[in-house]
Amino acid sequence: MKHPLQIGVTGGIGSGKSMVCRVFKALGVPVYEADERAKWLTEHDPILKADIVRVLGPLAYDTRGRYNRAWVATQVFADPARLAQLNAVIHPRVLSDTVAWVGQHASQPYVIKEAALMRAAGDGNSLDKVIVVQAPVAVRIERIRQRDPHRSDDEIQHIIRRQISDDERRQLADYVLDNDESRLLLPQILSLHAVFSAQSAV
Repeated sequence: MKHPLQIGVTGGIGSGKSMVCRVFKALGVPVYEADERAKWLTEHDPILKADIVRVLGPLAYDTRGRYNRAWVATQVFADPARLAQLNAVIHPRVLSDTVAWVGQHASQPYVIKEAALMRAAGDGNSLDKVIVVQAPVAVRIERIRQRDPHRSDDEIQHIIRRQISDDERRQLADYVLDNDESRLLLPQILSLHAVFSAQSAV
């Protein structure tokens, strides 16, 4: 069975990776948002819900069966072992969900997978190429301030420090999109769209 090319899109907070994915979507390319999908699965996947309760206990869900995200965060924030246990039950469910999703789009030339955390293409994953969206930290901070006015500067800096560095991210990249407001972003995306469409036709 023919498989579409699988292209990963990643970037630090405020880099604009979600906007890049919206452009690909507007071009008719299916986009899998791994982080959003993981949130959906924690609410709706009965196997995953049972696993989360097994790891964290019944308080992981409220009385209406909704994922108690704030409480879970307090449980895993300072406990790396517990966070690893939680990820060990979430990641396989997201992976099987991704595989099923790719299968539903087998007729497409290529698909996009968006995630904040990503490994290089072929590094134990099914990605063919990885796009890294980058922008200077000062530009990213200003974007986050405008988008999330409730976040303090300290909080924004803390989030950026917790993520991998731009240099580490570039090492994953097969392609880099510069979203620093000095170059137009759309022509860069359209150029990659042409490359991936042509590669899939080979």
